[in-house]
Amino acid sequence: MFQAFLIKYAEIAIKGKNRNLFEDALVKQVRRALKDVDGEFVVEKTRGRVNVEAKGNFDYDGALAALKKVFGITAICPVKVFEDEGFDKLAEEVIAYVDEQYPDKNFTFKMHARRARKDYPMLSMEINAELGGRLLEAFPEISVDVHDPDVMINVEIREKIYLYSIVIPGAGGMPTGTGGKAMLLLSGGIDSPVAGYMIAKRGVVLNAVYFHAPPYTSERAKQKVVDLAKIVSEYAGNIWLHVVNFTEIQKYIYEKCPHEELTIIMRRYMMRIAERIALDNDCQGLITGESIGQVASQTMASLKVTNEVVKELPVFRPLIGFDKQEIVEISEKIGAFETSILPFEDCCTIWVAKHPVTKPSPERIRKHENFLSDDIDEMFERAVSGREIIKI
Repeated sequence: MFQAFLIKYAEIAIKGKNRNLFEDALVKQVRRALKDVDGEFVVEKTRGRVNVEAKGNFDYDGALAALKKVFGITAICPVKVFEDEGFDKLAEEVIAYVDEQYPDKNFTFKMHARRARKDYPMLSMEINAELGGRLLEAFPEISVDVHDPDVMINVEIREKIYLYSIVIPGAGGMPTGTGGKAMLLLSGGIDSPVAGYMIAKRGVVLNAVYFHAPPYTSERAKQKVVDLAKIVSEYAGNIWLHVVNFTEIQKYIYEKCPHEELTIIMRRYMMRIAERIALDNDCQGLITGESIGQVASQTMASLKVTNEVVKELPVFRPLIGFDKQEIVEISEKIGAFETSILPFEDCCTIWVAKHPVTKPSPERIRKHENFLSDDIDEMFERAVSGREIIKI
């Protein structure tokens, strides 16, 4: 029955003079999302909406699934589209639509007409009253409820007429590409893919860096991270994943520094490397999945010491106040949870001290990092220059 979707957005509509830029970005992302769906689609913007029309047969379920992952869309409405051939024709279409869409007529309804084209000869309230009356005549079993209807029947009068009653929630947020670019520190856990998803939801393009520690972490652990990046990319678009061999640095820290400070010092070097790669790729911030108090390296004192080494970029922590269960719920929603819990260790879990420090002293950490001064700079440069780059 449906050959088209009416795409609604909210926040884009208040962007003033820049609104066209956001609308164009949304159209671009809708086209990207539909590129691999069976069928031919025409995507156009018109008066506060984006229209998607299929030419011929298409994969309805596939198109809907793809559109639900496009940031910037607040609602997806499968619509019946037809030419304006007068009010009687409109009434016939509405009656036929209700008859086909709702075989069981035991429901309440409300008509909601919107005239985007102001030269239409009837006012919205008149359209509502007349169409409602025609429906009651055609189907005596149904009744009107203007306050809490079972079905809201929408008619939008534009260049053509759009009829719909199904409103499917979209991903929300802002279109990808409208919010700058940032570097995600992506591990194989639950938190970092969710953090990337949440920042991408604000229109930010993602790069990602993963710290690999062969032979202590396996190729399966690396593939797990690649798979997580693919899941996030279904929402965020293409991601350049930078895989950094961190083994040499980790072993050096393990040999030279107090073991209770291993996690903090390793984390500081991860942040240094991530910032270097981010700056080399024109990123404007770092993203981590940290949440206050979740582990020893995420206490307020530890986060302060970790932040100290990031000199030029802001660090975004979208999960900072989240409980673990809240993070898990988002992970499940975006389809990342089952991959995140696969039992392949990442480099952060391999080298954890039995009793990690929870209130590290910045002065003490800096003092112990001086133990690394002989070789760490060369190791740092090798890790950055020798990284593998994967397009997701």
